[in-house]
Amino acid sequence: MQLVLQTGAHFTEQERLIKSVLRNKESFAQRGVVVPGPNSYRGLVRETLNAMRKTPASPQAREVLLDVMLDGSPADRLILSDANFFRTAGTAIQEGILYPAAAARMAHMAALFPDDEIEMYLAVRNPATFIPIIYDHAIDQSPAAFWGGRHPQDLRWSDTIADIREAAPNIAITVWCSEDTPLIWSQIIRELGGIDHHEKIIGGFDLLSTIMSKEGMERLRSYMHLHQDITEIQKRRVITAFLDKFALDDEIEEELDMPEWTDTLVDELTELYDEDMQTVERMDGVRIVAP
Repeated sequence: MQLVLQTGAHFTEQERLIKSVLRNKESFAQRGVVVPGPNSYRGLVRETLNAMRKTPASPQAREVLLDVMLDGSPADRLILSDANFFRTAGTAIQEGILYPAAAARMAHMAALFPDDEIEMYLAVRNPATFIPIIYDHAIDQSPAAFWGGRHPQDLRWSDTIADIREAAPNIAITVWCSEDTPLIWSQIIRELGGIDHHEKIIGGFDLLSTIMSKEGMERLRSYMHLHQDITEIQKRRVITAFLDKFALDDEIEEELDMPEWTDTLVDELTELYDEDMQTVERMDGVRIVAP
């Protein structure tokens, strides 16, 4: 079985994404793709992963989990989504490390499903905007606990992903930048479902409708209806043009409330983020979805 894990990160439209995927539940099911409601499995999976920190899971654990997730439905592909796969937002950064528990958690998932084909999907985000939010949610904001002697410039998504690859080398990883999500939303839904890019889905504009004016969305839908033969690349160019004109500033602009956060630092972190994504793109077993 193909087991798809959408692992966050936090504050990257995780919940909105799984809701869009769930809108396709019936059509996906016809293809052998099961999308259970998150509330049916998140607590059980978290409890299992937490318990595995102390003792290995029983040989029956896989079947117990699948019984709950599938609820009797046959499945070739199972989609699970939880921003807390790597633990909570309160521990997303500890001692200057992004998701320090991620590698161990994915190794536990690999141990739980040893004979299944596991795929991990991860949206990452510019540390310049991600760190302030995580700091605000951190369980321990003391310099020693949060930074551990490191600096904002030292945080790398590539370090976390490399640790996951080392701990669970058989898990294929797909990554995209949260900043690109409005342009690739429909592709991500298709990727999670394992369906071809030309096939119709529901919810391809779910995110755009929250960041674009009503007039803009009406014009965009009308344009897309009249130009159904355009390529995916052309479609993204059209979306970009509409966002330039009709985006809701209040929805796309963020206030970065972080001690000593300056424009210069934000620019520096953004440049380092771009370089880090190039590093991720070169990793074996990792694929990047980009506009």
